[in-house]
Amino acid sequence: MDLAYMAALPQEEFTERRQKVFAQMQPNSALLLFSEIEKRRNNDCDFPFRQDSYFWYLTGFNEPNAALLLIKTEETEKTVVFLRPRDPLLETWNGRRLGVERAPQKLNVDEAYSIDDFKSEFPKLTEKLTALYHVADRHPWGDKLLAESAVKFYAVFDWQPMLSEMRLIKSPNEIRLMQQAGQITAFGHIKAMQVTRPNRFEYEIESEILHEFNRHGARFPSYNSIVAGGDNACILHYTENDQPLKDGDLVLIDAGCEFAMYAGDITRTFPVNGKFTQPQREIYELVLKAQKRAIELLVLGNSIKLANDEVIRIKTQGLVDLGILKGDVDKLIEEKAYRQFYMHGLGHWLGLDVHDVGRYDDERSRTLEVGMIITVEPGIYISEEADVPAQYKGIGVRIEDNLLMTEYGNKNLTAAAPKEIDDIENLMKN
Repeated sequence: MDLAYMAALPQEEFTERRQKVFAQMQPNSALLLFSEIEKRRNNDCDFPFRQDSYFWYLTGFNEPNAALLLIKTEETEKTVVFLRPRDPLLETWNGRRLGVERAPQKLNVDEAYSIDDFKSEFPKLTEKLTALYHVADRHPWGDKLLAESAVKFYAVFDWQPMLSEMRLIKSPNEIRLMQQAGQITAFGHIKAMQVTRPNRFEYEIESEILHEFNRHGARFPSYNSIVAGGDNACILHYTENDQPLKDGDLVLIDAGCEFAMYAGDITRTFPVNGKFTQPQREIYELVLKAQKRAIELLVLGNSIKLANDEVIRIKTQGLVDLGILKGDVDKLIEEKAYRQFYMHGLGHWLGLDVHDVGRYDDERSRTLEVGMIITVEPGIYISEEADVPAQYKGIGVRIEDNLLMTEYGNKNLTAAAPKEIDDIENLMKN
């Protein structure tokens, strides 16, 4: 499916972002960002290139070995890009380059230089400036260039808090892309439910998901997919995906596509044979009840912590009712007894990175605002070694959706992926 018309932000958006950065910089300062570089996979083969999210956020430029320099003085603001020069021979072998000559118009910047000239041009461009916004150790190749340029500043500031807060609140254009990422991700999970059956390998289901992402315009996943059958679901970041799926087990799938650099992130859990057993149903319904309550609470003015506190109470009470935990609910919560079965947080920011940037505050108590996008992903994981009634051993359940904060409440960007038991069973049966 050709979604190229949707898969790009207008260049004006990157320009507007840089203007917001200029407004926060002090006079007589520069801000410097380096791009990602290609990473070796083996011998002379590289991994697929993926741009640094901060660099992309301010440039929309998807080539390695580049740098962005913002210069602010009392009189002017200037945007400069350093990038690889054109090279017909290397481009024949390794792909096209934008080149220095075309960069100013294409990227809407004031000046462009070869990255090979960084050491000579950077001192000239910054000789009268007193402060630098820079993050050391993020890209060692860029730190080496900066050190070799031998420029000293009176003050060096970290640009991460500034840019992270900007990235946290999504623009209308970003929301449009993330809606598409959520929809395509949902298609992948629906496909997984349709093709899963006993004795298929976990990696076979992963390949079906990735194919569904690809054919809807998302070439890459936004993280390594988890396809975890049976007790494997009790390993939170299980990615081996190399075991056969067994009749009578559940399979937990945590997978998301990356569409136009933006991440989707869905988890669904369903029976390999298409029919929940009674113990599986009991754990699943408990997690679903907790997730639905969390979704009700994750609205403007509330926080992830507030919702998670309610989730903990629902799950602790439910585990007591099932005989998995024993004792007074309040005391069990105080002692964090639930942690053996629910050991992660309720959700995280989502955007250019699947675990996106932005300040949370202590215990994720930050008030939710319009334009934030978060995941909501309660789970219960009962390993084969757990001291619980036998029928619950080896059951791992997580249910995850992506929520956009709006002035009218939240909007579930991933609602197309079924999560009601009847809907899942009907889909798998048909």
